Amino acid sequence: VQLVESGGGLVQTGGSLRLSCAASGFIFSLWTMNWYRQAPGKERELVADISSDGTSTNYADSVKGRFTISRDNAKNTVYLQMNSLKPEDTAVYYCFRPWRNNWGQGTQVTVST
Repeated sequence: VQLVESGGGLVQTGGSLRLSCAASGFIFSLWTMNWYRQAPGKERELVADISSDGTSTNYADSVKGRFTISRDNAKNTVYLQMNSLKPEDTAVYYCFRPWRNNWGQGTQVTVST
């Protein structure tokens, strides 16, 4: 199983980024997928999740209305569109497959003031 995140970077407050997570080694279309993040000195937190068919999504209150999780099962990829970014969104963002405890390596997002 591999989960490979990409798309992180440095962005100014109010900017946008789109993260991608390419999955392999399992039947992607059968699994709920999650995005987590971990800021320096803080615990890892769940940002968003999406059902296997993409029809159901959930978000942390802190990102609701700004972030959108989506997936393309034909490409075995889950996305996180992040808009109106704030400095407090600065963290390493991870892709996660629940119940099997599969994590990606993470991608750094830094939002400058």
